[in-house]
Amino acid sequence: MATFTQCAPESVQAQPVVELVLALGSNYQADKYLPLARQRLVALGEVRLSTAFQNPDFTATTQLPKPDYTNQCVHLTLTTPMSLQQLQQTFKTLEGDCNRCRQTEPNQIRRVTIDIDILLIKLSKENNSLSKKLVSKPMSDWIIMADRYPFKAHEEAGVEELILTKL
Repeated sequence: MATFTQCAPESVQAQPVVELVLALGSNYQADKYLPLARQRLVALGEVRLSTAFQNPDFTATTQLPKPDYTNQCVHLTLTTPMSLQQLQQTFKTLEGDCNRCRQTEPNQIRRVTIDIDILLIKLSKENNSLSKKLVSKPMSDWIIMADRYPFKAHEEAGVEELILTKL
């Protein structure tokens, strides 16, 4: 992943995205909400899945135990290119459709039905100001979302399984 370019999401908001890698996570009814999210993602294009991992919540303490997360990465090749901004809104809507509640009371354990984060994107090959800057890195067209890097261990494992082993 050292050869991948990092960008702040704001710098590529309007660029047409053709592929992306997502991190899915759920600590509440994962057996219900992960399949629902994956089903909705299939409507956007071709989906490949990494192994699902069960991980402890890294913010849990002995005084405040929290439920484990089920995490999985998704490689999505879009049927129709979309801007990063459109994708972010689509995923927020999908989270809402899965009853994602972002508000919690202090000291209340957050129940996350589904969380969708964009880890990597691949832009359309159309010439644009960013693609001209990326010409020096022909090894990889993948762009890491700088606000998500460095990846958590399960995210890195998922990316390696989906992308790096397929190059």
